[in-house]
Amino acid sequence: MEYTESLQEALGESEIFLEFQQLLARVARVDRPALIIGERGTGKELAASRMHYLSPRWKGPLVTLNCSSLSPGVIESELFGHERGSFTGAIDFRKGRFEEANDGSLFLDEIGLIPIEVQEKILRVVEYGTFQRVGSSQTVKVNVRIFGATNQNLPELCDRGLFKLDLLDRLSFEVLFIPPLRERGGDIVKLADHFAARMARELGRSQIPILSDKVIRIIQEYHWPGNIRELKNVLERAVYRQEAQVLESLTINPFVNPWQPKSETAAKRGDSMIAPIMEEQSTEKGSKRSREGKEQEGPAAWPINLKEEVEALERRRLKEAIAKTGGHQGRTAELLGLSYNQFRGLYRRIINGG
Repeated sequence: MEYTESLQEALGESEIFLEFQQLLARVARVDRPALIIGERGTGKELAASRMHYLSPRWKGPLVTLNCSSLSPGVIESELFGHERGSFTGAIDFRKGRFEEANDGSLFLDEIGLIPIEVQEKILRVVEYGTFQRVGSSQTVKVNVRIFGATNQNLPELCDRGLFKLDLLDRLSFEVLFIPPLRERGGDIVKLADHFAARMARELGRSQIPILSDKVIRIIQEYHWPGNIRELKNVLERAVYRQEAQVLESLTINPFVNPWQPKSETAAKRGDSMIAPIMEEQSTEKGSKRSREGKEQEGPAAWPINLKEEVEALERRRLKEAIAKTGGHQGRTAELLGLSYNQFRGLYRRIINGG
């Protein structure tokens, strides 16, 4: 992705987004390593790109390596290069990413997946600026700034022996936490307008798409577990499928099978091809599950305190869902059939209040 295009996608006016951009700009000016932590689809590579081009190294190269798809042997060769004949398949001499990024920046995506033995060599580069290519005893000297990105808990990986604490200390001059899309308020609609307009231009359409009130309500209520990447896919899909200027519907989940057998469970049938569950539908389904739960408990001992029984059922189901998802709020909301905002309201009322 070109940097100019990336800049256009770094859109937002929310306070949390602007605070993050201000911190990013301050960190960019200091020639030290930095870690970028964020959920999938939040734009970690974009953040690294902005830091590079806002830094004194902006004239130098920005080299990227995704560490999640490489085996230990391959990742070492990718990072440090290799000599001809150093291993099977090493037909020619090759420079590694550190050499390619000399006098610039190296972005290591999914840094938490780098094997320990390779972390040892990275630590030496961070400390001394030197390394040896695979199959060589010659020392190579480089001047590289490292940006690492992950959605994992690196201190926890250190406790488990999967990440070197010394390397974490060297890389964590600053740790940037990218705010998830669901926390950015009105930025969601702004980004949706941007993606819709860009897709229309790509399709050669003269009219800029307009989001209907229904679509705006949908994108504001949905919790966007895939963040900006998911929002981009949803809006581009909507524009290409609809010829009208006003977008009236969205397909949030493109994997719902329209030919699903009628005998499937109600939970599967409830998946919408058009939109996530709306507030009134969620309330209705929640009430139905509450009634079903009560029916399984047997006859009531009259008189009853209905409010207390409903609250007890809500509390039990909420805690069960939280335990099942390991505390992930977006997936917990999905299990309960609630929008993210509905889930947060229930959580505050039941957990914090009760």
